[in-house]
Amino acid sequence: MDGFSSGTGRDHAAFMAARIPSFTHFLSSYDPSMLPLANLGPVGGSRAAADVIKNLPHATTIVAVACDGGVVMAGDRRATAGNMISKRDVEKVFRADEYSAIAIAGTLAMALDLVRLYGVELEHYEKMEGRSLSLQGKANRLGKMIRDNLMAAMQGLAVIPLFVGYDEETRTGRIFSYDVAGGPYEEHRFHSIGSGSVFAKSALKKYYSDDMPVADAALACVQALYDAADDDSATGGPDLTRQIFPVIVTVTEDGFNELSQSASAEYAQQVVDGRMTLPDGPSAPLRLVS
Repeated sequence: MDGFSSGTGRDHAAFMAARIPSFTHFLSSYDPSMLPLANLGPVGGSRAAADVIKNLPHATTIVAVACDGGVVMAGDRRATAGNMISKRDVEKVFRADEYSAIAIAGTLAMALDLVRLYGVELEHYEKMEGRSLSLQGKANRLGKMIRDNLMAAMQGLAVIPLFVGYDEETRTGRIFSYDVAGGPYEEHRFHSIGSGSVFAKSALKKYYSDDMPVADAALACVQALYDAADDDSATGGPDLTRQIFPVIVTVTEDGFNELSQSASAEYAQQVVDGRMTLPDGPSAPLRLVS
């Protein structure tokens, strides 16, 4: 046995190879079985398998809003399995690095794996290259990881993230959406993904205004999630009894920040109180164009 292999079949020579800024590529060389999906066999070959996939927990709904000085992203907490609620307090919005965040919709287990690996990807690149990727580079790298999941997505195990970040060059918040083939597509002003996205985006059309403060953007996100939960059974609204509220994060020049439970509760309570008198939410002001 030489110094670069072992009985496990792993190629320890990968540690001695030239610098590889992609942790995924390194892991592919060292131990491919450690990658997500590596042990996933054909799952779409029978009706029973299709039923299993359909009843796996799925995550929905995410909203993101560009605002003055950055971007706000929020997600509801419900996961569903078929027509059942499988979990009420799922966290779907995560820190990617100091100046970016990622949120997930789709097959929950696969999405969580993707988020964890993506965080390691960004950290690995920074350590190997001595600098972080540009925001566009981060968006492109995530697109490549989604594209690598295409075969599983075609079998029903789709993962569709939403990526946001603060661009240090332009000093603005940016939003990137994806399709199952990897995207990425830059969205302007606001965007939403997940089963309740149609209702959330429609709500944001009336709540959003250009250059709105961070606090107003956070409130708009919670309002949009409430509207989505009002029409989409897979989206969970604020649960005052169980004290379960949306996860809200901001990404500004000060970096990533996740709002505390108490801060999220204040936004949720404000929305719920307002809906007691206006069940359909606040109206958008009409402006006549002369």
